Amino acid sequence: MLRICIFIIVVLVNWQVSSQILFSNEANNLGLDNLDLGVTFAGNGVSFVDFNNDGWDDLSFSSGHDIAIKFFENDNGIFVESNWNLPDFRYQTKSLFWVDIENDGDKDLYIVSNTSNGNKLFVNENNGNFVDITLSSGLPIGNLESYSASWGDYNNDGFLDVFICNRGEGVFAPNRLYKNNGDTTFQDVSTSAGISNTSNFTFCSAFFDYNNDGWQDIYEVNDKDYIPNKLYKNNGDNTFSDVSIVSNTNISIDAMTATIGDYNNDGWFDIYVTNTQSGNVLLKNNGDGTFDDVAVLTGTAFYSIGWGAVFLDADNDRDLDLYVSGELDGTVGSYLSSAFYLNNGDQTFTIPSGIGFENDTGNSFSNAIGDIDNDGYPDIVVSNSNNQQPFLWKNETENDNNWLKINLEGVVSNRDGVGSRIEISINGQQYYRYTLSGEGYLSQNSNTEFFGLGTNTQVDYIKVTWLSGMVDYFESVSANQHITILEGSNPLSVSEFYSKPQLFITNPVSEFLHIKCTDILKEIKFYNLSGSLLKEINWNSKQLSVDISNFSDGVYVLKLVLEDNTVVKRIIKE
Repeated sequence: MLRICIFIIVVLVNWQVSSQILFSNEANNLGLDNLDLGVTFAGNGVSFVDFNNDGWDDLSFSSGHDIAIKFFENDNGIFVESNWNLPDFRYQTKSLFWVDIENDGDKDLYIVSNTSNGNKLFVNENNGNFVDITLSSGLPIGNLESYSASWGDYNNDGFLDVFICNRGEGVFAPNRLYKNNGDTTFQDVSTSAGISNTSNFTFCSAFFDYNNDGWQDIYEVNDKDYIPNKLYKNNGDNTFSDVSIVSNTNISIDAMTATIGDYNNDGWFDIYVTNTQSGNVLLKNNGDGTFDDVAVLTGTAFYSIGWGAVFLDADNDRDLDLYVSGELDGTVGSYLSSAFYLNNGDQTFTIPSGIGFENDTGNSFSNAIGDIDNDGYPDIVVSNSNNQQPFLWKNETENDNNWLKINLEGVVSNRDGVGSRIEISINGQQYYRYTLSGEGYLSQNSNTEFFGLGTNTQVDYIKVTWLSGMVDYFESVSANQHITILEGSNPLSVSEFYSKPQLFITNPVSEFLHIKCTDILKEIKFYNLSGSLLKEINWNSKQLSVDISNFSDGVYVLKLVLEDNTVVKRIIKE
């Protein structure tokens, strides 16, 4: 009798959880009807980024031969095709990325192609007037068989750099790392940075901080099972070290995607890698520089032909779930066409039934998350091949859970806040997100970070650690709101965050700013709250006085580069 009762309880709990989650393909009803992206090998890419900065996540699709790239503006939950003043591309493109390379507040556009037409960079002038600066930018031209790109700030100078992924099947095309010079030009630093000069059949990569040292590392995903994936550790001196073997991330599979998330809420970011029928890989970050494959243990191996994948908290219960797109359409044996994995909260996942994805019969490749109607529940867009219309999986989950949506605006760090670590606390339990730009197979997720709060109506605190080193901290934040955090708007004091070195700054200041430090001051930079550099001083002493009497009254950001550290501090001029 006891066994029967336990069984009934388990069944009821699973039914209740799965019945709370519901997705519906609303592509036809929300503006994507009759959208044909063509037939391409390995599919097309998709971006769910708000490209016009109106607070609504928009959609962008790369496309096949003889079909133009498609852009859709989100008009209060309905997608309307927009025609930017861009060339009418009629060649195959693989992925596209909206990034602010100038830190001017407008989204610029980088288009990746695996054809002889090459990749293109368009600078956004005045929010919609695009200028092709590919030739003058220093980024590569010609056919590299590029599939994707990931954006990050590897040298923490406040400008987004780019790692370009080249599959190089028909040409010799190693992956390349380009440094953003801050003037809309880029410099190939691959060799000096220690990036491999071999052609690796790479589909995608991700900038993320695997060891939580404040420097962005790079994980590279390689398509062939005889070319291991690579993890490049950022040494903090403009160079990288290949730590693939010692970290146990050098898996040799037909790898497609690098999806980053903290599925077990331990503060260390994990990596999900899709594969063919031999099974996907979930690399659990052990927090000591090593990873273990726990896909089988967690129930996320998939065992089909997986491509794109994304972590999301679909039911806002505080645990990250996982969605995987598959190339097969569900008619081939028992192979899955796609899978939604529900996080059980005990480091295992299950595939619930009756939540809407049973109708997925597409040949699917890339996917991305965003919020169609700004209801706080993440939605999923999926790009399909073989002339199939994309899926637009609207999250129609109905429960009593609450949420927070967070956008970042960098001042000293890059404007998009890429590479920042966001930590929230709920009843003493911490949860983490990491801001990325270009991760997953040919995809770009919304710039908004989603946090499910369960039934909690507020969070204890939000803590944002920026690449500049600044930490902003907010206490007792109410649920169910979309907030934008400006870098330096509520920083932790130096004494709270830095135990060493000791730093003394006159603040507020009227004429002369006096700085004393127990470490050597190497460089001092002054920024306004728009991120513009106002003053720069190179120094080599433990103290100095700076005349800022010509500064207008207001708040400024001070970046101090020390011998062994970097400190960011907000000062008040009065």
